[in-house]
Amino acid sequence: MMPLLDPEQLVMVLPLGQRLMGIDLGTKTIGLALSDTTLSVASPLETIRRTRFTADCERLFHLMDEHRVGGLVLGLPINMDGTEGPRAQATRAFARNLLERRELAITLWDERLSTAAVTRTMIDADLSRGRRAELVDKLAAAYILEGLLDWARRAGLTLVA
Repeated sequence: MMPLLDPEQLVMVLPLGQRLMGIDLGTKTIGLALSDTTLSVASPLETIRRTRFTADCERLFHLMDEHRVGGLVLGLPINMDGTEGPRAQATRAFARNLLERRELAITLWDERLSTAAVTRTMIDADLSRGRRAELVDKLAAAYILEGLLDWARRAGLTLVA
């Protein structure tokens, strides 16, 4: 089983022309976002309504294959004081369970305030509460993925071999 990678390792092992997928894991939904093949921008993709782990995996793996995804950036919900609570533990377990089903390049990315930032932006854009609920998970996934892409650029890491 492949171990979880740190963000720098993920960038180094990503095959040329493959995308990254950002994941915002919630208890009821999984927000997904995709990078472009040049790894310069993140776009919201889809929100999966969670059912059983097996069904959630099948949908996730189908989308990964369809969009040529070479790595996952899974948002890690760290508490504001830097500690990890039950949601962070559940996220780590989700990553381990994915790795038991498929060889994947996965990194965890601090997602503190991602949902709050996205919600604030949608409120500023005057989106209705219903529309915000529909969009928040996949937009949070894009925010998480964009955070990693921005970090890699600032760190001077080559994102495309």
